[in-house]
Amino acid sequence: LMQLSPEIEDIEGAKAGMIFNTVTNELYDGLAGIKVLPCAYQRQYVEWADRGQGSGAPINVYDASSDILAKTTRDENNKDRLENGNYIETCGNHFILLVEDNGNATPAVLTMKATQLKKSRKWNSMMLNLKLNGKNGLFTPPSYSHYYRLKTIKEGNDKGSWYGWEVSRESQLDDANLYAVAKGFADSVTKGERKVKYEEDNSTSSSEKVPF
Repeated sequence: LMQLSPEIEDIEGAKAGMIFNTVTNELYDGLAGIKVLPCAYQRQYVEWADRGQGSGAPINVYDASSDILAKTTRDENNKDRLENGNYIETCGNHFILLVEDNGNATPAVLTMKATQLKKSRKWNSMMLNLKLNGKNGLFTPPSYSHYYRLKTIKEGNDKGSWYGWEVSRESQLDDANLYAVAKGFADSVTKGERKVKYEEDNSTSSSEKVPF
């Protein structure tokens, strides 16, 4: 939650820096963070009209192989503008399982964009660089082989301050049932069965409607 998030006024106990599940209305302490299993990742480029000029829905969504970004020019507000006046927003979508203390797991998608794209790349590097010893030597395990902790930290520059993500790796997953759930979720993303529903000024959303 940001300082101007409407949930701060609407939901009792909500404070800037907390992590909010918009479906269950559950709040999580940003300092303690949430425990997740990353299952899949997709980068997409979303075309928007400026606020007030469109329907609030994306004009277009382009996949990672698109060259749409090469057709843009960076404006004074650091937005990547197309010749038609619309802008392109780069989104790193992390499909995750949110794992509660009782072991329950909820599918969600966490979208990192703007200042958080660096965090997204760092997280992906952490997963790709992880090596385990197998019978044939070192190998890179699936992303959901380990738990990760996502916390929020206050960040800023000369234009203002906001809350961003801090990602750290925790223990290895040793629950066979949860591993199977994570693998199934990852496979469904790969098959295109899970889609991100983008909404204007919504930093994260989910095909499961379990955004944060």
